[in-house]
Amino acid sequence: MAGTLGGSLLTQRASERARRREIELVRDHEEVSESLALRRTCYVELNRDARQFTTAISQFLHVMQERRVEEADRAELDEAKRTHRDTYSQAQLIVPDDVLSCASAVNKALNRVYGQVKRLDREEPKPGETIAGAFSAQAEVWELLKVLRTLMRRDLGVASASDDAPARLPAQLTDPRS
Repeated sequence: MAGTLGGSLLTQRASERARRREIELVRDHEEVSESLALRRTCYVELNRDARQFTTAISQFLHVMQERRVEEADRAELDEAKRTHRDTYSQAQLIVPDDVLSCASAVNKALNRVYGQVKRLDREEPKPGETIAGAFSAQAEVWELLKVLRTLMRRDLGVASASDDAPARLPAQLTDPRS
């Protein structure tokens, strides 16, 4: 009789341990899924807003070449900058270090071009700053955005075989003095 009761007790404890382990596995899976969903949303917003900021810079430069810049043009550029800044701030707290490093390089490059564009708009450029130079710097941001997109896709597990090429930032952008 003691053996029967002892066997029942052991079976019950084993069953409870199995249920607890199953609950832990489900929680772990839910946490991983939630983290992935959060990163995916952040990546979509970061990609969209960085691309929009880059496009806004390009449009502003075209306006500078074609006609007098108006306050509405400046407001549109500044709004794109603010939106990107907010999204980048969110990404700083969510994305893994390798993606954040690239996002930081994109952010710095965008802010450098933005500063140059604003100085050109005020007609107070630094020596050597020109609209052509700003266009060139803005075009380089697109290359950085490709690297960032590749890193984000890899992190999400959706990168294709064509994305297997190394995603590296240009050396001048990894230099902390730049």
